[in-house]
Amino acid sequence: MKLVLIRHSEVIEKYQGKYNGHIDIPLSKQGLEDAKALGNKLSSYNFDAIYCSDLKRCRQTLEQLNIPQKATFTNKLREKSWGRHEGLSFNEIEASGITYTTFHEWIEQLDGEEVSHFTQRVEEFFFEDLQKESLNTVLIITHSGVIKTLLGRTKNLDLEESFSIVLPYSSVTEILL
Repeated sequence: MKLVLIRHSEVIEKYQGKYNGHIDIPLSKQGLEDAKALGNKLSSYNFDAIYCSDLKRCRQTLEQLNIPQKATFTNKLREKSWGRHEGLSFNEIEASGITYTTFHEWIEQLDGEEVSHFTQRVEEFFFEDLQKESLNTVLIITHSGVIKTLLGRTKNLDLEESFSIVLPYSSVTEILL
């Protein structure tokens, strides 16, 4: 099965560079334009199915792609929840009293969804739910953390290595499962 993974387009400025998690925020004007341009690049694909995070930034990205096919929206493709740290930058989180020493320590100190639950949710979607379908090419519109977690699993990277992968807004990543 070929997966065409899209990180949602650029969000409004107030939330750029932040731990946004489950905050339901819209795309910026530039994000809307980038998603529309991305739709042109995807016109040559024939998707068997489309899955999309249920959060606004992913839904708006999908709308701008202008693909007439019906999509399935799911909370399983949401970014990790950061709890009370959502909407804050790295520096703002450090100013609240959490100190970065190692990646694993940092990510465990932040509240919200436990990393193990997030990873399990992502793996269940891709390695159980999707595998029940007989699909050749699937479009997935989701978040950076979801894509990085999947890449980590498929490339045998630890969480720190996978989260160091740079995935710009509106990026396309193709993998075979």
